[in-house]
Amino acid sequence: HVQLVESGGGSVQVGGSLTLSCAVSEYTDGAHCMAWVRQVPGKEREKVGHVWPLNPRPSYSETVMGRFTNDVDISNYTMFLRMKGLNPGDTATYYCAADPYCSNPVNKWRYWGQGTQVTVS
Repeated sequence: HVQLVESGGGSVQVGGSLTLSCAVSEYTDGAHCMAWVRQVPGKEREKVGHVWPLNPRPSYSETVMGRFTNDVDISNYTMFLRMKGLNPGDTATYYCAADPYCSNPVNKWRYWGQGTQVTVS
């Protein structure tokens, strides 16, 4: 059973930077797609970035392209979301998620962290 624990959220000013971390309790030998998903109350979840740990060519949503970087440190079982140029539209709870298939609808992904809040003002 894969457990995911996010950290690094907080409050930041417009234009600022923040890095989120996702510690993976059990490395899945690259068998799971890893993603960062954010959610604002009353809105649908948005998958902002996803990556296969053993083939780290991440994909990004258009809303964060060029501002966010999703990378994986396999040696430490940790995934990162490095965010810059933050704006109020990035305010959300950010979740780390894992699933055998990147293409599965985000609401069907198998494993989820508890979430970490990012507030931009």
